[in-house]
Amino acid sequence: MIRFNYWSTSVTGTALILALPVFVIVANLFVPAGAVWDHLVETVLRDYVVNSLLLMVGVTLGTLVMGVGTAWLVTMTEFPGRRLFEWALLLPMAIPAYIIAYTYTGMFDFAGPLQGALRELTGWGYGDYWFPEIRSIEGAAIMLALVLYPYVYLLTRTAFIEQSLCVTEVSRSLGKGPWRTFYSVALPLARPSIVAGLSLVLMETLADYGTVQYFGVSTFTTGIFRTWYGLDNAAAAAQLSAILLLFVFVLLSLERISRKQARYHHTGHKQQPIKRYPLHGWRSLFALFFCLGPLLFGFLLPAGQLGFWAVATFEDSVDGRFAELVLHSVGLAAAAAVLALFLALLLGYGRRLRPTRPVRFAVRSAGLGYAVPGTVIAVGVVIPFGWFDNALDSWMRAEFDISTGLLLSGTVAALLFAYMVRFLAVSLNAVETGLQRITPSMDEAAQSMGLRPLAILGRVHIPILKGSLLTALLLVFVDVLKELPATLILRPFNFNTLAVRAYELAADERLADASAAALAIVVAGIVPVILLSRSISRARDHDAT
Repeated sequence: MIRFNYWSTSVTGTALILALPVFVIVANLFVPAGAVWDHLVETVLRDYVVNSLLLMVGVTLGTLVMGVGTAWLVTMTEFPGRRLFEWALLLPMAIPAYIIAYTYTGMFDFAGPLQGALRELTGWGYGDYWFPEIRSIEGAAIMLALVLYPYVYLLTRTAFIEQSLCVTEVSRSLGKGPWRTFYSVALPLARPSIVAGLSLVLMETLADYGTVQYFGVSTFTTGIFRTWYGLDNAAAAAQLSAILLLFVFVLLSLERISRKQARYHHTGHKQQPIKRYPLHGWRSLFALFFCLGPLLFGFLLPAGQLGFWAVATFEDSVDGRFAELVLHSVGLAAAAAVLALFLALLLGYGRRLRPTRPVRFAVRSAGLGYAVPGTVIAVGVVIPFGWFDNALDSWMRAEFDISTGLLLSGTVAALLFAYMVRFLAVSLNAVETGLQRITPSMDEAAQSMGLRPLAILGRVHIPILKGSLLTALLLVFVDVLKELPATLILRPFNFNTLAVRAYELAADERLADASAAALAIVVAGIVPVILLSRSISRARDHDAT
């Protein structure tokens, strides 16, 4: 006999609802798309596949060099500025890729200040000289690598910290220098962390819309958008989304296979302070400039240019409409953060109470949306919501001669649902990590005092989880503030956000006018990056004591 439990039912039901967009996309694989799909296959599908793969290769090379190299230098060597770079190298995470693309285009394009100064200096005209084309697939790969390398840096640095004393002392006793130790010992041992970071980078690359669209690079995300709006064919857009999902699942599978085959054990005393290699002379300068490069080009230059433009256009761009944009963006992000936190508490605490196989599977499924691009989720939301609205309207017309119109499509509710599907994993991870630190004996003690599960959650767990809950709120808040493709597709009519307004102005080549909105997003993104840096530093100090 199956026993009903409201926690298990709530967790499983919530997870099924959140997985609905993915089910819809997969189901549309078998829906005939007619001549539009044949047209896509004959004309642009090859470009989507080739460009997406080339972009992934370029971003992989860039993030590996910058992420792994800087992680090794700040963790295992001593040079001027090392302590500053430990946390500052995370700052490029605060800038969305599409904003850095707008900024560099404004600086390096033909009409930008750099080429203008070059022509002024040399007297050259159009076509008299060669200059790297920023609006290209190479330019898009560089832009994405500059803001995504912190994923690899973060995980690789953690791996180096954990393995440092276990392996480097043995390597030193065998007479190996820093380079041989890095190449033959530390790098292979850090491989699982590097692969995990790289898989996140590649999923973000596949999910990017603003950068590739602005640079005119045809990938799956731009193709889905054009098919949806330009050709007005939901089935063909859904089938393109399904192919993109296939890319994502292959990446996830490779990452899991990599972890499953890895067998690494640490037997040293990692609590001892790390004995860093002191660098002198040209080696010290090399380390300094190697770490300065990603920080300079990934954060300082674009943030400085945005600040310069924002000051110059302040009077025209910051007005009543800008305040409305801030209100819409902050309101949406705050509502999404609170809702995501509530759902994460429901799923995380439900799993703690009922750790059965179906509940564990449901909670894991609810977190899969983070690996799905915003464009795909938007398509997966529009199709069932549109079907529900049309079915309800037809039934109401037939039975009561009343038109209900669109109740869900094109509303803030649809937008919030898409954000939940996309970003729930962020808050869920923070909540589950916090719950794991609370011993089960505390639950048992509270139960012995007569408290029921909801009372235990409210009076015991939530006060202990304050730090984790705040982290979850901040991370979802900033992610929603930066999200572009899902907002662009699902936002209500005449409803703009900072991200959408920055995209619209940049698409009209009004880069300076877009700077105030872009800078507001960057400033909001710095807060969780600083909190993350402080959290890592505290963990490091704790390990060293």
